[in-house]
Amino acid sequence: MNYVQQVLQDGEQIRYTANIHWIMYVPGLILLACAFTVFMVAEMGPPGGKTFWLFCSAALALIGCFQVFRAWWRRWNTEIAVTNRRVIYKTGFISRDTNEMHMDKVESVKVDQSVLGRILGYGDVTVLGTGTGFEPLKNVDSPIELRNHITGS
Repeated sequence: MNYVQQVLQDGEQIRYTANIHWIMYVPGLILLACAFTVFMVAEMGPPGGKTFWLFCSAALALIGCFQVFRAWWRRWNTEIAVTNRRVIYKTGFISRDTNEMHMDKVESVKVDQSVLGRILGYGDVTVLGTGTGFEPLKNVDSPIELRNHITGS
């Protein structure tokens, strides 16, 4: 059972759940593509100095795999939900960081999208409330839809 299901109160229902966008994988995938390119160049090149390029390829592949794993881990451990009473944001696996705001405390929702974010459908969402606000929810999939579910009663 996920965190949001565990903390629902009597009569509270989930209206919308959001995810982190797949764009998080791009840096790691680029590093993996560079590792493959360096490996192919090393294999096709002259026999001398091949060890250095293979080492570089392995290092890039290792860093790329780490980046992809880190993105997957963040995406898997992040929960964003809008219920009929509050907005819930949870990160973390063993140590948990949660942020919750009741709907009657929400003043506005700020959405920041770059040009690429508008094309691919991701952006940063900040929920502003009375006295305080959420930390920005980075790289959220469909940020306008999330905003509409938060601001729509």
